[in-house]
Amino acid sequence: MEKIVIQGGTSLMGSLEISGSKNASLPILAAMLLCEGKTTVANLPHLQDVTTSLELLGSLGVELSIDENRYVEADTRTIHSLTTPSELVRKMRASILVLGPMLSRFGEAKVSFPGGCAIGSRPVDLHIAGMESLGAEIVIEDGFIKASRRERLRGATINLPFPSVGATENIIMAASLAEGTTRINNSALEPEIIDLVDCLNAWGANIRGAGKSTIVIEGVQKMNGGFFRVMSDRIETATFLAAAAATGGKIRTRNVDPTNISAVLEKLRKAGGDLTLGADWIELDMRGKRPKAVDFKTGPYPDFPTDMQAQFTVVNSLAIGTAYITETIFENRLMQVQELRRMGAKIALNDNEAVVTGVSKLTGTRVMASDLRASAALVIAGVAAEGETIIEEIHHVDRGYECFEEKLHQLGAKITRTSS
Repeated sequence: MEKIVIQGGTSLMGSLEISGSKNASLPILAAMLLCEGKTTVANLPHLQDVTTSLELLGSLGVELSIDENRYVEADTRTIHSLTTPSELVRKMRASILVLGPMLSRFGEAKVSFPGGCAIGSRPVDLHIAGMESLGAEIVIEDGFIKASRRERLRGATINLPFPSVGATENIIMAASLAEGTTRINNSALEPEIIDLVDCLNAWGANIRGAGKSTIVIEGVQKMNGGFFRVMSDRIETATFLAAAAATGGKIRTRNVDPTNISAVLEKLRKAGGDLTLGADWIELDMRGKRPKAVDFKTGPYPDFPTDMQAQFTVVNSLAIGTAYITETIFENRLMQVQELRRMGAKIALNDNEAVVTGVSKLTGTRVMASDLRASAALVIAGVAAEGETIIEEIHHVDRGYECFEEKLHQLGAKITRTSS
C-alpha cells in the first residue's frame, strides 16, 4: 500500500510547468472513436485516468502508439468490439464518454455503469436521455447501458436541466455524426468543453457556440481526424497556487491560461495574495504571511470550481478569521474535513456547508485520502503543518496530478512516497 510522508513547515517557492488537462484529455480520447482516419493527440498528462482511457480504447481494438514525446496516435480501423470491459469502466467515471461516439459512428454500444471517486451520486440519466433524444434505443440490463440505432442518429433540440459537463460532451460527440442540426440548451460552459469542440472541429466536425449556454452541432457524414494539442490543466494550476497560499510561499506556474481560473484568482487576491499574470503564466506571492479567510460557494463554471473546494478549505484552515464554504455540486465532497480536524483544523459541518475558523498552525499526523481532490488537499495540509504527516490511500492523487510529489519537491517540499 503506497503512502506519502511529508516533513512539514515548508513555504513553497519556485517555478513549475503545468501539465496537460486531465478533464480535457478524457473526452478528447473518447472522440478518437468518431474518426475514420488516424488521430494524434499531444500534451496528454501521464495520469492513471489517461492510462485507463487508453486501455479502454485498446480493449475495443483501437490501434494505439505513443512516441517519446508522449504523442498518442490512434487508428480505429482495427476496432473489433463495441463492449467496454467492466473492470476498466469501474475505475473511472469518464468511461461513459465512449457511449456517444460508439453509438453515433458504429450504431451500437454496450457500456458498463462507470465508477470513480466516491464523492456523491453522479447519475448518467442525462447522458441516456440525450442519446434517446437523438433517436437511440436504450436498454439497461445486467449493469450495462445497451444503446443502438436503427438508422443514423438525427438532430434534436435538447434542454439540459443542469449544465452537466459529461452530458454536454457526450451529446456533442454523438451529434457530430448525426443527421441534421442538434441544439443543446443550458450546456456546460467549462473551458474543457471549448477544448473538445476545437478538437472536433479540427477533425472535421461542424460545431459552434462552445463556451455559451447554447451549442449548435451541424452533423457531418464523417470525420477524418488529424492532430490536436490538449489545453493545460486549470485545476492543477489552481491547486499549486492554493498550496503556495496555504504555506505563505511564492510560486510561478507556467504553461497556463489565467482566464480559465478567474474565480479562484479572485479568492486568492481576497486571501491576501499578490498576483501577477502573464499571457501564459501566473505568479502568486504571499510574502510569508498567513492568508485571510475567504467565503466561497461552488458552482458550475464560471463559478468557483467544486474541484478546488477541498484545497481551498485547507487555505481557510490556516487563515486569519472565519470562512463559510458551501458545496453545491456533490453531496459527499466535504469528506476531507474529518481528516483535517485530526491535524488541528477547526471546521464545523452542517450538511453541505462548512464553517472554517482559521488556526495559526496544523500538526502532522496520520490521515487517509478519500478521493482525488481530498488527496491533494491533505498533501497541501501536510506541507504546511508542523511535524510529520503520513497520508494513506494516496493512489487517488495519481488519477489527476502528474508527478505531484516531484513537483512539490521542486518547490521545496520535503515529501516522499513509500510502499509498506
